[in-house]
Amino acid sequence: MDHKGIAHWLRQAGRVAWAPKCLVCGEAGAGGLDLCTGCRAALPWNHNACPRCALPTPHGELCGACLRRPPPLDATTACFTYGFPLDRLVPRFKFHQDLAAGRLLAELATPHLRQAARPQALVPVPLHRARLRARGYDQALELARPLARALSLPLSADALLRPRATAPQSELDATARRRNLRQAFAVDPAAKLPGHVALVDDVMTTGATLAACARALRRAGVQRVDAWVIARAP
Repeated sequence: MDHKGIAHWLRQAGRVAWAPKCLVCGEAGAGGLDLCTGCRAALPWNHNACPRCALPTPHGELCGACLRRPPPLDATTACFTYGFPLDRLVPRFKFHQDLAAGRLLAELATPHLRQAARPQALVPVPLHRARLRARGYDQALELARPLARALSLPLSADALLRPRATAPQSELDATARRRNLRQAFAVDPAAKLPGHVALVDDVMTTGATLAACARALRRAGVQRVDAWVIARAP
């Protein structure tokens, strides 16, 4: 086999070895993504939602809770509702060190977030250092990095701090979640934050974590705080 034949064989072998494969069902990926056509068609896009908290509403109007008590977030964009196949991808990414699932989530979210009001910087929701050591990575930062690159936005990765360890939010009800997060976040005094930022996180459930982050950013002088999340739990 001559040099051209070897090069062609290596290219073909590379295509087979690195061909996209669906992270949900194992079928061949489509469109250059690690997601097959069927699983992609099942994505639960959150097109009609409350603009303040991203809770699905019939026509994209403000929900009753935000009308009664507006949250400290100016706007929330959740790309999906939390259902299949998000309920497979998010736990793999968040709890099982599957960073490929995180990259896929960021790729899927990018076109949707491109349509949102453009912030001046992205701020990932931080983990406490003890949980960061245990997990080995901050899932919000792993989402924010590719989003910042794809959307050409500055990333303020260390501006928001989590100085106080808290109980896992998933173990608490809504009232306990809010109480659990009091004074849990602070802004680094040395951080230079612009007037409009977007918080980045994986899933929004009650919104208590994002609200606590928003209050800390507002205390530091940020005028507008949005939230960008992959999925909104019902």
